[in-house]
Amino acid sequence: MLSFTVRAVSCLVLAFVAWIALGGAMSIAAPQPRGKFYDVGGRKMRLVCEGPSTASPTVLLEAGAFGFAADWGAVQEALTAEGVRSCAYDRAGMGFSDPSPDVRDGKAIEADLTKLLNVAGEKGPFVLVGHSMAGMRMPLFAASHPDSVVGVVLVDAASPGPEMMKRAQTFVNRFVTASRWAARGAALGLYKPLKGTRLGDKIGLPPAASAEKRWAFANGRHNRTAAKEVEAWREAGLQALAAPPYPTQWPVASVTAGAPTPERMDWKKAQTRPAELSQHGYVRHVEGAGHNTLLGRTYAHEIVKAVKFVMENAER
Repeated sequence: MLSFTVRAVSCLVLAFVAWIALGGAMSIAAPQPRGKFYDVGGRKMRLVCEGPSTASPTVLLEAGAFGFAADWGAVQEALTAEGVRSCAYDRAGMGFSDPSPDVRDGKAIEADLTKLLNVAGEKGPFVLVGHSMAGMRMPLFAASHPDSVVGVVLVDAASPGPEMMKRAQTFVNRFVTASRWAARGAALGLYKPLKGTRLGDKIGLPPAASAEKRWAFANGRHNRTAAKEVEAWREAGLQALAAPPYPTQWPVASVTAGAPTPERMDWKKAQTRPAELSQHGYVRHVEGAGHNTLLGRTYAHEIVKAVKFVMENAER
């Protein structure tokens, strides 16, 4: 029995070592990044703007945890087809942007975004669109730029309400642990053999954005920075909670993934509360969509509908 156990463990160890060796042997060249790079004080950040320049507001896209500009590839494609201009970016240390020495909390991220937009000459007006944990950062930008923002779209997003903060704490504690392990795995090259699988692109992106997403999935620096952002989640949430709520005259749309089943009803209510508090609110639960696939080509039109609602109801 002992001999069998020793052999089994030895086989597992050898398989693990072989997997690491395979990952280390695979070189993953970074794809040619889309967009432009701007100096924000001795380091560069990437901004991807698509669609025609018009008098209409620009859609400013903020990705969630582990996300960057590539996550919005399908949404930008769909917005461009509707004649809507949009901009997505890579936060510091994420995707193709240089890292920052600052703590990755909401205030640091908002300050970076403000610098990037100023250097790029993007003055708005903006429709803010945020996915997932971006919902915890958007109130800071909205509060700092009240004259530049005309409305908000929350895409399966967390919102900085006291109840959501309390309910999310247990999940986030587990997420922090998982994020740290994800960063270690990427550093060891464990994900390189998997980048071509569905794990590399869970969203369903157009080819160029998908190539960027798959590269970042296996990139150690990207994953380490993402883990630091997740670790700063509570501080970012408290910062957002201290910010003023969205003005009630702003149109606010909430698009969530999946039907509002009884077991998820409390979470859905927390997600849609900002829209319900608005004088011009829009709520859409997209049955069949997942947290990631909601951003993909299959469901991107749902986000476009929400953006157009906000634009039609925005005060100019």
